[in-house]
Amino acid sequence: MTSINRYFIGLFLISIQMLAQKAAFDVVPLGVKGGIDEKNLSAYLVAPINTHDYICLDAGTINAGIEKAISNKVFKVSTSEVLRKYIKGYFISHAHLDHVSGLIINSPADSSKTVYATKKCMEMMEKHYFNGETWANFGDEGMGFQLKKYHFQTLGIGEQTKITNTSMTVEAFPLSHGNPFESTAFLVQNGNDAILYLGDTGPDSVEKSNDLSELWKAVAPLLQQKKLRGIFIEVSFPSEQPDTSLFGHLTPNHLMRELHKLEELAGKGALKNFKIIITHMKPPTKNSIKIKEQLQKQNDLGVQLLFPEQGKRFEL
Repeated sequence: MTSINRYFIGLFLISIQMLAQKAAFDVVPLGVKGGIDEKNLSAYLVAPINTHDYICLDAGTINAGIEKAISNKVFKVSTSEVLRKYIKGYFISHAHLDHVSGLIINSPADSSKTVYATKKCMEMMEKHYFNGETWANFGDEGMGFQLKKYHFQTLGIGEQTKITNTSMTVEAFPLSHGNPFESTAFLVQNGNDAILYLGDTGPDSVEKSNDLSELWKAVAPLLQQKKLRGIFIEVSFPSEQPDTSLFGHLTPNHLMRELHKLEELAGKGALKNFKIIITHMKPPTKNSIKIKEQLQKQNDLGVQLLFPEQGKRFEL
């Protein structure tokens, strides 16, 4: 083989590698914590790269997160413009207040868009929040006078749904968050690229469920094909937390056991350098530090652990 041929083959391989590494999604965390900090609760903006067609995965904190992102120069427009024009819809994994309060509080200032949730979650929001008494019904379904600002769209489990005003689709999967209370995982896809976002969930072994096992079966092919760009998954407590006091959450020990199950399905080494975005760490700060240390120590799969910060953009 001539040196010229080797040169062009080298260029070709480098080009292929660069294409494989090219980012597909833009992520802006508006809130990252679980627990008591009402200014920093679960909410993640995700858009196809180089667009402002964001969806909001959970909505614990909205306004404070947008302001933080603006102060970090992520957005060059006003808080109102991000809220009204950039966010195309909300995906609520479950109706606990730390995942939906930002949506409720900001609804009077928001623009018309779609709120997506599974049947039980949507019913809870319509019955307890947007009911004309606890809060005005800004939706087009449910109790009280319907202001019809939001379109409430119920997601069928395992059905691929087009996300309005974006090029993305979503598929919902059930999770167990303190059996029998339900949460949701959202598989968001844009062309050949996907991300997986999990709402609050406990491990199958504690929940007496197979929800995570079934989810891993569904996404393993995408992992094998290098189409899955990252998994957002919660770790609320350090590993010392007793199983009897998990309340439908994960620890570092339980997360790593679950990821090993995923690797068994996708193939040995499938998770090496794969991005795992850790969400919903609960206070106090010393617990968050311990969670990070335990995850790093137990990371025998070689995953890339990301710990998102409010208002700081990253790519997948």
